[in-house]
Amino acid sequence: MTAPTPEPFGRMPDGRSIGLYTLTNARGTRVAVTDYGARLVTFEKRVNGRPVDIVLGYARGEDYVRDTAYMGAVIGRHANRIAGGRITVGGRSYQLERNTGSKKQNHIHGGSSGIQYHLWSAEILPGGVRLTTVSPDGAAGFPGNLEVKVTYRLDDNDALSIAYEAVSDAATVCNLTNHTYFNLEGAAAPSILNHTAEICADAFTWADAESLPDGRILPVAGTPMDFTAPHRIGERIDADYDQLRTARGYDHNWVLRGDTAPAPYAHLTKAACVSSDIAGLALSCYTDRIGVQFYTGNNLDGTTPPGKGGIVFPRRGGFCLETQFFPNSPANPAFPQPILRPDEVFAAETVYKLDEIQNFS
Repeated sequence: MTAPTPEPFGRMPDGRSIGLYTLTNARGTRVAVTDYGARLVTFEKRVNGRPVDIVLGYARGEDYVRDTAYMGAVIGRHANRIAGGRITVGGRSYQLERNTGSKKQNHIHGGSSGIQYHLWSAEILPGGVRLTTVSPDGAAGFPGNLEVKVTYRLDDNDALSIAYEAVSDAATVCNLTNHTYFNLEGAAAPSILNHTAEICADAFTWADAESLPDGRILPVAGTPMDFTAPHRIGERIDADYDQLRTARGYDHNWVLRGDTAPAPYAHLTKAACVSSDIAGLALSCYTDRIGVQFYTGNNLDGTTPPGKGGIVFPRRGGFCLETQFFPNSPANPAFPQPILRPDEVFAAETVYKLDEIQNFS
């Protein structure tokens, strides 16, 4: 594995330069990351001599600045939703920016000053790149100056590791994830409905019409949420089931069982595996987080900037596997809480491993 190659990728509205950092392994697999939002831009593998880029995204940094779908982004301070935008930390209540919901009454993804909108500083490492930013005290209403470091590494097994680290000078909330949209048939493919998904979870967190869990953890058995055995994503996505009706597809948090990932990733647990017989590819997700949000791009509607090659991203054109604390944990005390104290370090890792599968059409 060689050190990443940096190159210009565009400019911020204030004139600052946006960079792109490309990692290449011994198999020729390429991963590209930009310092705007610490976003994953490319994950490209050669299959039968043909390069396949499985990441939805843009060809220019300026388009990421204009993006409204969190393409490839590291999300925070708090990934996913918080009811009413209210948190309590150290016995003190804080009102966060309210930027989602039918009446803009809830908080999502760190608000308009979330770290996905920062231009991060970059440090080139052997076989990887480390990106750093600071979310200042009071950003979107969160307490404490939060320093975040995210390290991308690509190994020679075509596994991309995303390692997170964060510290704060005051007690705060910290729940970081990655919001990449994948399509194993290529970034220009129109749909992920023929992909097959398996999720290593026997339960999920029920969510209301605003996609807010209320504390209930329900079994997946007997419901369209059951991916304990592989199912085609499109098989039940429009079933007459309350969770699918309100979210317009899959956009839910699954409670991971904790199945051990295979070596050399056995320090992590299995979260999910999505495959495409058409592409002959499978993407496995391993993590040390307790939940994974499986999102099927229900809100993609062609209104984002045109993507690589001028494509328009259609509804259900990509899927996300967002590893995380459970959504709306601050409003549900029985859920594990994403509190980070000044004497602690938030540390997390998620691996996306890409494999060829045999006997594909």
